Amino acid sequence: MKLDFLLTDKQTIFITATNTDVGKTHASEKFLIKFANEGRRVGYFKPIETGVEDVPHDGATIFELTQILNPEFNVLLSDVVPYQFKLPSAPYVAKGDTKIDIGFLKEKKDYLLQFCDILIVEGAGGLLVPVEKDIFMIDLIKEFDADTILIAPSNLGSINDTLLSIEALKNRDIDFKWYINLYKDKESFEEVTLPFYKDYFETINFL
Repeated sequence: MKLDFLLTDKQTIFITATNTDVGKTHASEKFLIKFANEGRRVGYFKPIETGVEDVPHDGATIFELTQILNPEFNVLLSDVVPYQFKLPSAPYVAKGDTKIDIGFLKEKKDYLLQFCDILIVEGAGGLLVPVEKDIFMIDLIKEFDADTILIAPSNLGSINDTLLSIEALKNRDIDFKWYINLYKDKESFEEVTLPFYKDYFETINFL
């Protein structure tokens, strides 16, 4: 994986995607390992996880990895995944009557930064997944003062979703890097999707 990151000297990197089940957790793992191998004390934060039965599966899995990579990341799972909801849906729906407090999440982010040099923040779903009625996942990027990594899939139809997500980021003046998670339609990707990306983008990065 070629990583010409960071865009700035920010300590926080927000990993988002064009949609759900695209590979944010997989990307979080990849970047945590890469930064740790470069000698950075890594940290991990998943502000909201839905579809939680007993424990937040994605958050707990990457949290365990983070503590292996950085034993100084001595925090609790409840710090790493502060909002956990059972219903597998957008946070706005899954939360029911719960108020998702953005100020509280920013405090958690600042707390976690005390235990690491760089904090990977994993979003939920895509950029315009609703958190509150007028707050979307994309809004957390600026609230957290984070650099951004956009993960795109490789399946047929992904060009549209990728361009829409890039347009949304540009419209909000959010700097970002984007990476293709080559896991769907792998056999047909080079014929069906890659030709456009090669003509449209100067560089293409893969996880």
